[in-house]
Order: sequence, then structure tokens, then C-alpha cells
Amino acid sequence: QAETFAAVREAYDIPREDNLELREFPTLGHVVQFVRDRRPDLVPAPAPAQTAVPAPMPAAVAVASSAPAPARAAASGDSITEKVLEVVASVTGYPPEMLELDLDLEADLGIDTVKQAETFAAVREAYGIPRDDKLELREFPTLNHVIAWVRASAPEAAPSAVVEPGTEAVPSSPAVGASHEPAEGLRRVPVAVLRPPLSACKPTGVELVEGSRVLVMSDRGPVGKALIKQLKKLGVEALVIDDTPAADELEQRLEGWMSDGPIQGVYWLAGLDREDPIAELSPDAWASAVQRRAKLLFTTMRTLYEQISAPGTFLMSATRLGGKHGFDERGAVAPLGGAVGGFTKTYKREKPEATVKVVDFEAKLKASTIADRLIAETLSDPGACELGYASDERWAITASFESVPTARPFALGKDSVFAITGAAGSIVSAIVEDLAKASGGTFHLLDLTPEPDAQDPDLRRFASDRDGLQRELFERLKQSGQKATPVAVQRLLGELERKHAALQAIESVRAAGGEVHYHSVNLLDKEAVAAAVDSIREHSGRIDALVHAAGLEISHFLPDKNPSEFDLVFDVKATGWYHLLSSIGDMPLGAAVVFSSIAGRFGNGGQTDYSAANELLAKSVSSFRNARPGTRGVVVDWTAWADIGMASRGSIPKMMELAGIDMLKPGDGIPVVRNELEAGTSGEVVIGGALGILMQEWDATGGLDPQKLEAVGQGPMSTHLVAMGVHTGLQVETTLDPQEQPFLYDHKIGGTAVLPGVMGLEGFGEISKALFPDWHIQAIEGVDFLTPFKFYRDEPRTLTLRAQFTAEGDELLARCQLIGIRSILGNEEVKTHFSATVRLGRELVDRERSEAPPHASDSAVADEDIYRVYFHGPAYQVLDTAWRDNGVVVGRMREKLPDDRQPAGVEMVTEPRLVELCFQTAGVWQIGTTGRMGLPQHIDELEVLRPADAIEGRFHAVVSPRDDGKSFDAHVTDEAGNLYVVLRGYKTAELPEDVDPDKRKPLRAAMD
Repeated sequence: QAETFAAVREAYDIPREDNLELREFPTLGHVVQFVRDRRPDLVPAPAPAQTAVPAPMPAAVAVASSAPAPARAAASGDSITEKVLEVVASVTGYPPEMLELDLDLEADLGIDTVKQAETFAAVREAYGIPRDDKLELREFPTLNHVIAWVRASAPEAAPSAVVEPGTEAVPSSPAVGASHEPAEGLRRVPVAVLRPPLSACKPTGVELVEGSRVLVMSDRGPVGKALIKQLKKLGVEALVIDDTPAADELEQRLEGWMSDGPIQGVYWLAGLDREDPIAELSPDAWASAVQRRAKLLFTTMRTLYEQISAPGTFLMSATRLGGKHGFDERGAVAPLGGAVGGFTKTYKREKPEATVKVVDFEAKLKASTIADRLIAETLSDPGACELGYASDERWAITASFESVPTARPFALGKDSVFAITGAAGSIVSAIVEDLAKASGGTFHLLDLTPEPDAQDPDLRRFASDRDGLQRELFERLKQSGQKATPVAVQRLLGELERKHAALQAIESVRAAGGEVHYHSVNLLDKEAVAAAVDSIREHSGRIDALVHAAGLEISHFLPDKNPSEFDLVFDVKATGWYHLLSSIGDMPLGAAVVFSSIAGRFGNGGQTDYSAANELLAKSVSSFRNARPGTRGVVVDWTAWADIGMASRGSIPKMMELAGIDMLKPGDGIPVVRNELEAGTSGEVVIGGALGILMQEWDATGGLDPQKLEAVGQGPMSTHLVAMGVHTGLQVETTLDPQEQPFLYDHKIGGTAVLPGVMGLEGFGEISKALFPDWHIQAIEGVDFLTPFKFYRDEPRTLTLRAQFTAEGDELLARCQLIGIRSILGNEEVKTHFSATVRLGRELVDRERSEAPPHASDSAVADEDIYRVYFHGPAYQVLDTAWRDNGVVVGRMREKLPDDRQPAGVEMVTEPRLVELCFQTAGVWQIGTTGRMGLPQHIDELEVLRPADAIEGRFHAVVSPRDDGKSFDAHVTDEAGNLYVVLRGYKTAELPEDVDPDKRKPLRAAMD
């Protein structure tokens, strides 16, 4: 609608009006009247009576017209009306003859606010109407309003251009098929990542002070009482809900509280309550549980929508999923809290200026601790919305790329039994076909749509002549005396589309040699669902794969979302799921796949109901790990699909484009369910390419206050902490000058300073300990030296270190990258140079001593011969000598070396020159035996066991070539056998040129 109005304003040069409300322009007649009101200079002279052109009417009269003439008849001789109809036809794709001026733009024409904006923009462009920031689209509900707006707003000029109407009312689904290979870069896995302590974070801007008034929806346990007690100590008035009122009763209560003064914030604690497993709940218990958690939250925030919106206001929801929102080995503890989380994340999307968080807690935690942490989260860290506490650390949730496993331990076959809801959806139908081709198994298809009749002539015509069928349905409606509107036609087409999709699913199973049973069932009817499941039980005795794909989406921001809409969208997915699980009971269920969405994972404006239901499903499946361990649970968070499905039409593709979100190609999406089932996936996956604004940080520094950490963990590679985002992790920037740092001016290749790989490892060690100095580096793993980081023309250059912290058992994993940015011909080039994972533990690694290093042989090569070949300067000429001994190579370190960094005393954490000793010793063997020099390329694992100042005697690197020198293992020991460094799986990339034979000769002699 906003786009429609923008197009109309542009066509008629009507200024933008910031106060214009789209809801006040529900029909095309209202839109036309909008143009007339703002461009009275374009109102045509009165036409002869026989043309029956109506005079401009007030909006109320236009809307009340009971028997409007067809738009074309009404528009005869009226250029503005003709033009507006052309614009609307172009934006919507509806044939002009289907457009009547008093039809409601949204209710009758299906033109949502985005399409209205497109229409207004096109009309403005056609008539040169200036943009009006105060214009409210709701004030132009019909085309009559739009036309009147043009008349009132456009200067004395004819339309500037002719907008061609669309030629296709609704795009037909293209031929789609599943690819056989998993799509690359489309699969992410949600993961809990460490957040900085609140003491290192910025304030949120919320102040809980004397006179503040906040709403508390209490839990049924002691947390609510503890929170209220803490709030009273701060002088905050708590407005308490400790029952489960009906929605209208709660709304009245809220209105009464608001009449006494503003409400600053909301604490919603209902998600802390634990219920019995979902499948064991009675219908009344289920209804009460979702009422307390989700539906009353909807009522509350819809009522308080304008109050909880500005900086300083807040919504703080609490859940008890385990501290990491179910993303751990145990899975979600109280899964119904997922509905609270999904709603809260979407509210943050709708009200980004407010402080909005859903905070998760472990199963057993003192009430006073939860209360204290909720208040602390209210006051600090504006960078995260979805977070929790586990093992006394703060965690947030991101999504990281992870390929689907290539192994296929769970093959689908003729004996596989599938039960699939939502089977009459075009996407689901295509997935059914893919599963049928892969298995030829038994399929029980469930959908509200009646079982299709393959002989239905409308179904046959739907597949061959959709546009013609659309026109015929329009005529049928008119002949039947019903109101013939595009929305009514689309409703009929939608019913046929679902029957056609159901028929395709049925026929695809039969074509694959499978067995199919179709169950027409309303998932909101518990008895009907039970009957369908009993039929499955009687016929198959089990379900190998339950795919719950049923659902519908109706996007409206909270003020425009009525309770019946919220209930319908929420219940089809969530209550339908409850009915399925309770009906299945103890029947064997091998795997359950639930269709969720990026709206559930990240929140999405206008979809509080959809997000809440999807997150409830996701947490229910997560809880299978503790409540139903015999069933493998898979959650698929889909992005919007292109070409097929409900998101492929209307304004959604445009909205996705504006948000920077890629739509999913059917060929990439269709095989996902099959791939995840066969791969044995257990958990949640996000399927989509670029996720745009959904992966953007809420705060410029991720909520971190770098000034509080200026003196923490600074080494030569980490001088400036910049940010710690949920999705980007901890970020450190360091500017290095090759004319000042010895590790650069003594490490030049071909005259250009190159960052030593060992200093990249040092950077990873420093950033991993920057915020967690009490943790100890256990190992650095999976090191890849991808491309050299060079300092051209000996000029300073800034590097960026990034680290994302996750947990593995009792250890932390810091996934690190070293990134460089260069400007080349005006274009910014961002490149990852090194990457690795740093493993951190609470305790130091305790290793036994090694044997003392072998004594030097008579054939050892001296340092002056080594550094005739190597490029290193004094600070990195670490070798004193090297020799071969019983299949290993030993390199002895120089006893005295110049400083390798400035300032000289700055602390380092990975002993870079001891690691360099291993590298260069391996290099001596490589040069001596192959004649080629190699640069560091990969390390499987590096352990730094003790600081170098604990030395007893000289350092020695003992290097063992593996697999004919394709890789090396090494360790550094002193003469007493104390281990300092252990290196495994070190590999190099050979330089293309041979080493000068004369310079190589001493190394070759030593290595023979």
C-alpha cells in the first residue's frame, strides 16, 4: 500500500504526508479520491449525463456505495481515473476490468501496505507530485480516495508517463525440481556464543528509579516475588499480573493502569514455568499454558505498543530452556517458553529503539539470582536480544555456516513411512515428490484441503490456463450475485491451487511406486487429528518421519493484528503440533521435522504470532533430547522461497530485497528435508543465503564498551578492542608499522615485510584471552595460513582480529580470523588471511616431560649457512644449528636473540619464536631433501605448555617428517626435557623456485 501511494504521489507530484494513515484508504475509490483532493486542478469538467461519471465524493460516501459501477464505465473520459487504474494494474498485475473504484485496497484487492506504497510512488511519478512525508496511506482506502488525492495534489500537468499494466494477474509456478547436491553457503546452524560480562557493556538507557512503573507478569514459582522485592528496593512500582485472565479482562486492567500514568517496562516471567511434556498435557492445560505465555503477552504488548517503544522503555522476557535456549546437549528444558522467545524477538524488530530481550536460565537457579540478572540485563548491554546464562557465563545465539554431513547413515527406502502435514502447499508438494523419488515409501498426507478429484475440469484448467480460469471465476462470481473482487477471485484460485498441489503430491508418490493415503483433516480439531493418526497406526504401526509443514502467515504489526488473526496463525502450527504429539503418544516415531522460519529464529516485524509458534515448535523438538530421546528432531528455519509458496507473491519479494535477504531457489530448497533426514541431523538448521538485516548487530559496538577494557589483554597484536557483536564476535584492530616492529622488518620476503605466521597465532591467542584472562589456552587447532599479510612500501597497515566464542564441554572454543582491508582502485578489498580455533580451559594443561634432545652431530649445519638461504633478519634468525638424528631433525635455538617486538616488554601468550623454531627446523629438512623452500600453510594442532622463561638449558626443536615430508610433527624441549611447545600436522606450501644449489649444499649434507 505504501508503494502504491508513493507511486500515485509521484505520478501526480503530490507531496509526501507523514501523518497519512494507509488504513484510511481501504479501497481504490479512496485512492482516487486522495488524488482528487490534493490535485483539484485536474478534476475534469462535468461530463454529459450519459457518461455516468460520478462527482468526487467524500470517503465515507464512496465506501458506503452499495452498487458501484465497473471501474472502466466509471472512468470514461476521466484521465486521472484511467491513469490510476493503469498504475494499480501495473503494480498488482490485476486486469483493469477487475478494478472497481470503491473496492477496499487491502480487503478486496489484496494490496498490502507495500503495494500501496508502490502505487502511490507510481502515481506521483506520472503526475510529478512531490513526496509527502506526512501522508498516511490508511487515509486512502479505495481507488476513489487515490484519484481524489491526485486531483488535490498534482500541479496543472498531464501525466508524465504511461505505466503499462501487468499482463499476468498472479505469476504461475515455474517448473521446479530438486538438485541432487546440497546447496553451498545456504545452511547455517544456530549456536550459543559467549557474551562479554555486563561490567564490560554499555548501559541500555533504561533507568529504574523512584517513581518508575513496570508491569510484572509473574511466574507460578518464586521468581516473580523475588523480582518485585528487588524492584521495590529501587523505588519502582510493580503492577503485578499473578493470574491468567481472559484477554478482554487483561486489556481493561492495562487500560486502568495506563490511566494512572505511563508504564515504563514489562517483565514477562510466564516462560519460566515448567509443564509436563507437551504430548501429556490435557487440552485445558495446553490452552492455559499458551494463554499465559503467548496470547496474554500479545494482548499486553498490543495494548502497551506505543508506551513500550522509545529509548528507556523495555520488555524483558524470561525463559527456562537451559541457559542457551536449548542449543546444548540436553536440549530445551521448558519448551513452551519458546513461544515467549519468538514473540519477544519479533517485538524487538517492531520496536528497535526500546530495550527488548528474552533471557534464558538454567533449570535450577535461585529465584533471587534470576531476579538480579533480569534487572542487570535491563540496565546494561544494548547489543543482544536473545541471550541466557549457563555456567555463570552470558550466552547469545547466532547462526554459523556448516555443510550438511556427506555421510548418509539413514537411507530412505521402500519401507519408510512418512506422515506430512500441510501436504497441499506447493512447497510441501514438491518436497513430497522429492522424498517419494528417493524412497518409494508409504506416505500419509494430511491437509485441510479436501482430497482432490483428478477429473475436476477446473483443476485441469488451473494447470494449463490459469489466467483464463481467473477471468472465468471473476465472471462466475458476478453472475452468482456475489461481490466480484480480485481478493474473492484469488481466494477461489488459492483453493484450486492447494487442490492442484495435493493432487501433484499424490500422483508423484504413485509415480515413484509408493503408497499414498490422503487425510483431509483440520489440525485444530483434536478428535479429527486423533482419527487420522489412528489410521496411520492401524495401517503402518509407526512413523519413520513426521514432517509438520502446516501453517499460514498473515503479516500485520501489533496495532493492526486482531486477536482472532493471532490465534489462527499461532494455533495452526502450535496447537496442531500439540494435537499430533498427543495423538501419536507412544507409537514409534523415528524422526520429526518441523518447518520453522527465519521469523522464528531472528524475529520479523509483523509476525509475532508466526514467530511465537515457530519458536515453540523449535524448542519442543529440542526437548526431544531429554523428553523423547528415541525420536530424532529436526527444525528447518526457512527463508522466503522464490517462485513457489506463499512468500513468492505480493510484496514479500520486494520486502526481502529491501532487507538484503536472498530468497531461496526451489532447486536448492526442495532436497533439504531429504538431505537432513538421510544425514541423521538432530537439531536446528537455517536455510537461506544472505540474511541481510536479520544478521545485523543491534548496536555499533555490539553492546561492548571498549573504554572499559582499554588496558585488558593488550599485546603487540591486540592494541584496540573495537566491538563484540552477537554475529560478528569480538573484534580487535591493530596498526603495525614495518619500520618499527622487529617481527616485520626482520621478516621480509622479496623486500616486502610480511606478517609472520607465528605472530598471527599470537594474535589469535591474545584475542581469545582479551575478555577472559582467567582462562588458559589449551591448544590452537585447525590453523590455516590462507594468504600472506603484506606491508607494501614499508607503510603501516591495520589488521583486524575476530573471535567468536562457543562452548564444547567444559572448554571454550574461540574461532578466529585475521582480516585485512585494502583499497584497490577505489574498491575496498576484504580478505581473510589466517584462521584458526583456540581452545580454552579453566586449568593449565599438565604434560609429562619429554626426553632430553639428541646431541648435535658432526654433520650439523651452522646458522651462517642456514641464513644464506632463509630470508629472515636478526630477530627471526632463531636457529643456531640443525642436524638429523634417527629419522628426526633437531634444531637448536640461538642462546641470545634481539628483541622481536616493540615495546620490548609487552607480554605475549604463544611464544612465537619457539613455534618459529619448529617451522624453520622443518624448513631445513625440506630444503635439504627437496631443494624447495616452503612457507607455513596449515597446522592441525599447536599446544603451548609453559612460558619460555622457565628454561633449563638451551631450547631444541625436534621435528618428525610424516608421510614423506608432506607434514611434520614437532615439539620444543629444553635440555632437562621440559616440554614447551607441541606441534602436530604442520604443512607448508612450496615456493615454485628451486633454492640456489650452492647455498643449499650445506643443508643437503646435514639432512642426508
